[in-house]
Amino acid sequence: MKKLPSLLTTLAIFFLLSSAYAQQNPDTSSRTLPTVIIKAYEGNRRLKEVPAGINYISTSQLNRNDNTNILTTVNTTAGARMEERSPGSYRLNIRGSSLRSPFGVRNVKVYWNEIPFTDPGGNTYLNQLSIHNIQTIEIIKGPSGSMYGAGTGGAMLINQNAPVTLNGLDVDIIGGSYNLSGVNIQVQSGHDKFSNTVNIGRLHKDGYRYHTEMKRDVVNWQMQLETSARNKLRFNFLYSDLYYQTPGGLTKAEYTANPRSFRPKAGAFPSAEGAKAAIYQKMYLGGLSNHYQVSGALNNTTIVYAAYTEVKNPTFRNYEARREPHFGGRTVFKWTPPSMHNKTVFVFGGEMQRGNFNTRTFTNKNGRADLLLTNDDVKNNNMLLFAQADMSLQHDLNIVLGAGISRFNVGITRLNAADPKEQSRIYNNELSPRIAFSKRLFSDCRLYASVARGFSPPTVAEVLPSNSVISTTLNAEHGISYESGIKASWLNDKLYTEVNLFYYRLRDAIVQRRDANNADYFI
Repeated sequence: MKKLPSLLTTLAIFFLLSSAYAQQNPDTSSRTLPTVIIKAYEGNRRLKEVPAGINYISTSQLNRNDNTNILTTVNTTAGARMEERSPGSYRLNIRGSSLRSPFGVRNVKVYWNEIPFTDPGGNTYLNQLSIHNIQTIEIIKGPSGSMYGAGTGGAMLINQNAPVTLNGLDVDIIGGSYNLSGVNIQVQSGHDKFSNTVNIGRLHKDGYRYHTEMKRDVVNWQMQLETSARNKLRFNFLYSDLYYQTPGGLTKAEYTANPRSFRPKAGAFPSAEGAKAAIYQKMYLGGLSNHYQVSGALNNTTIVYAAYTEVKNPTFRNYEARREPHFGGRTVFKWTPPSMHNKTVFVFGGEMQRGNFNTRTFTNKNGRADLLLTNDDVKNNNMLLFAQADMSLQHDLNIVLGAGISRFNVGITRLNAADPKEQSRIYNNELSPRIAFSKRLFSDCRLYASVARGFSPPTVAEVLPSNSVISTTLNAEHGISYESGIKASWLNDKLYTEVNLFYYRLRDAIVQRRDANNADYFI
């Protein structure tokens, strides 16, 4: 990122010059904003018409809160909670899903611009995204395996794609306490048929506690191209370089003595500062999506992507280094038969991801990798097929029937063992059905109810935890969610209310334990 200014100058000149050939767009500032359409479950309905617990976060909501991350905004919505242990270290909890996540984002499927952002190992590096890479968020609460695969917590759909309405340069600068500083520079150029948007940003801050410095550099390029009246291409590229220090936990006595302190030296283990405990995390992601209107009744969206993540993590126990290349795709067909008396939309498709990871642990010598302890190759293969019928019947009754079937395969080979052999496990043919209905009671008030089954196999971080014991015998967890609620808008849509009740029955829950050396393992 040392060449940031020169790179920015080149891009700015290119896009500002190309804007001279772009069609001029009229001023749209006086237009009324359209009704928000929820994309969850491919329903494309208004929020109150979706028979599910959905939290929608708009651009205006994101802008009115802390504009260094999404944590504050997510925490203003019911049923979802984000935590930040130290600057840059996130946990996401949807209706208790973080039960098995001592750190990181697990048990929730995340998509960014329709691209699977959760890797095939089940981890989501949500902290690689800047708030400038996010325009709207839809949080699906409860099992969503009927369309989005594994995860008993739910799903998060993050959207950044937006048509270019103004050509030019936009600069955001932020500063604050604890050495907070940040800048984001956005260049836009194009028109309805062809547009480019480039974001380059840097954020730096120190936390309240000692040893909590955080830095993140992000480069994002989006291209949209309408190749014909029926076809539109979108390309997304993301590069993110993140560094943050981890101060470690404190006992009550240590906290009382100095709540800002990092974890002190304890026995043979060094302090957090002595171990130079931190996360060095880089991600490269490229994705191409194609939206094609096959006919008046049938359309298709197909996404392919490839990503590479590199993580280095010196801790007070050891030094971990991970390389995680993976790729995948997703295709969704939507068919609205014109011959049917009532409007029915059929949705069907599939998703595939494959990863070939390598994880090595070393002894930690003052923040540097020293003696090799373990060297593991990890292979992940995920498959999902799904189908759904969304029926709008008479008397304002809407019924949704959907199901997804998943297959997950993980194989781990310890390369530095005397006799390297792959230890593998297949989580096969797991069916995740969902039944939901919505009925209008009066004017702008609707009653809804749903029953959904969820399935979530262990992530790579749980099959290969920090105690380095391979645990392919760990079973997947399952759950059934029963939910009912009322959604209503009042005062000409100026006030929206939603009340819901849910009962979630979880079986074979995956939970964390710690051994005598303070290492994690799961049962």
